[in-house]
Amino acid sequence: METKRYFITWTTYGTWLPGDARGWRKKGRGYQLPKPLLERWSREQMKGDTVLLKPHDRVTAEDACRKHCEHRGWHLFAVSARSNHVHVVVAADAAGVKVRDQLKANCTANLRTQDQPLQAERTWTRGGDVDILDTDEDVEACVLYVTEAQDRKGEDA
Repeated sequence: METKRYFITWTTYGTWLPGDARGWRKKGRGYQLPKPLLERWSREQMKGDTVLLKPHDRVTAEDACRKHCEHRGWHLFAVSARSNHVHVVVAADAAGVKVRDQLKANCTANLRTQDQPLQAERTWTRGGDVDILDTDEDVEACVLYVTEAQDRKGEDA
């Protein structure tokens, strides 16, 4: 497979549910408007507690992404683990969903075996966003977003 560039995002379990007041994404249908009743129902269906990454968890997740990309020979442009999601900008010779799933799995394994293990029945929400970056400008914009814009928001999330 030829190398493609991706902007990948996934969230921690229970932090961005279908119906969320911030809006949400539905598979195959894109952005959806808030639906409070759906959000409440989704919360009631949760099989575990909401997961928020602590600062040491965030470092562990970022390191896991770096090491996995190095192991696979993928070029990691940027990674940022936040309290409730992870962003990765990467060039890989694999399908985007496969890249995302491998990164999530490696993050989970490392979070569960770090000095202060993350104790959670479920760490991540199912799936996540995988966007193909067609141009160098797209890559640059995503790298700036991941490395700078998150902190400019004044949010830890």
